[in-house]
Amino acid sequence: MDEKDRIIAVAKQTIDTESKAISHLKDLVDGEFAEAVQNILNSKGRVVITGIGKSANIATKIVATLNSTGTPAIFMHAADAIHGDLGTIQTNDVVICISKSGNTPEIKVLVPLIKAIDNKLIAITSNRDSFLGQQADFVLHAYVEKEACPNNLAPTTSTTAQLVIGDALAMALLDLRGFSSKDFAKFHPGGSLGKKLYLRVSDLTALNEKPQVRPDTNVKEVIVEITEKMLGVTAVVENDAIIGIITDGDLRRMLTKANSFDGLTAKDIMTAQPKIIAYKAMAVEAMELMDQHGITQLLVEKNGHYAGVVHIHNLTKEGII
Repeated sequence: MDEKDRIIAVAKQTIDTESKAISHLKDLVDGEFAEAVQNILNSKGRVVITGIGKSANIATKIVATLNSTGTPAIFMHAADAIHGDLGTIQTNDVVICISKSGNTPEIKVLVPLIKAIDNKLIAITSNRDSFLGQQADFVLHAYVEKEACPNNLAPTTSTTAQLVIGDALAMALLDLRGFSSKDFAKFHPGGSLGKKLYLRVSDLTALNEKPQVRPDTNVKEVIVEITEKMLGVTAVVENDAIIGIITDGDLRRMLTKANSFDGLTAKDIMTAQPKIIAYKAMAVEAMELMDQHGITQLLVEKNGHYAGVVHIHNLTKEGII
């Protein structure tokens, strides 16, 4: 076996080992898991998640997932906790302790301290019979038969299992809270995902000029309007209502067909019944409509009146596309 084939084989074996371990976790989700979720849901405090080593890294990710899906959470390193950071835990907080073995020295020192201040303790561990498993109020069993590491030493499968259990916990809480896409957007206002959930056409239209001409506007003035407003398009408006659209493409087609455009008006070259989107529609709807019809601009309407233009460049700039 050459080096490339060996790399591929090791990668596939790692994925296979971890996927089998994750699949087995389904059989370990039981009534105790449900009780732990209910305890967090009914708590008036936060979720404090602690661990050491690679488990601490997993803890920080679970904290991030919980915070972004409506469950307040904070990370506390197990080693720091026994050297002054135990004050992180407040009354009514629920503590989750993550440890594969459940028997590390730091865990054995920390757990009695948590129990002494009477906070509920949830364990995520591979060893239900460990010190942590025996002391915890609830055990989320993240058992793995072996690590993906050929020496069965480097935390690989075990940390993957911990992460999956954390995700399952977060999604169960999300479901019970009725956490919606609108709620999600409140916690993710900056990224493209959040913008897809909250950004509206009105937000984008406000960034643009508002090109418009009358049906009887001569072609020269139409060209000037499209050029000055720099959107490659103008609406044809009558009594404040949209009756057509003229694009750069319409002008080019006009020039190939007409020997002279003297006497031509907007009404002569416009496209009637253009694609229109509502002022309060979601920006992602504008993206879908442009993609469906292979166009780069949409006219915007508010209560039957012309409200402006949304351009594909707006969507690109905001990260919607």
